[in-house]
Amino acid sequence: TEQFIKSKLIADISDVFDMTVPGESAKVSSKVMSSMLGTNATATATMLKAGADFGATGENPVVRGVADADGVLGPVGIVVADAILGEVTPAMAQAVGGCRGKKFLVPMNSCGVMVAGVEELPLAGYVARAVEALAQSMEG
Repeated sequence: TEQFIKSKLIADISDVFDMTVPGESAKVSSKVMSSMLGTNATATATMLKAGADFGATGENPVVRGVADADGVLGPVGIVVADAILGEVTPAMAQAVGGCRGKKFLVPMNSCGVMVAGVEELPLAGYVARAVEALAQSMEG
């Protein structure tokens, strides 16, 4: 866990889920929180703390869970095999990249992928934008 925090691979983003959806009185958590999947127990615990209804950890839950997802939100590394210090398995990356749901990816250079032309923001800023886009797509 300490290595993930040092490497900025995980962060506490629970405050983002408490934000209000732009143009509405609803909280972000009411729009996007249901099931959350993590590559590690710390990530899953953080999402549960933020208000997810339930969570699961590991390759099989990710592979099975994204198959029916309406949307997937996570770091860009979730579509790259062996990213995030090797936590993203080839099966996970393929499942996320190939799922029918829209992908809302947060640019994190620590995933070993540099997204050119992306404005430099703190992690919480990227996540807030991704959550906002996901919430808006769920309405439409």
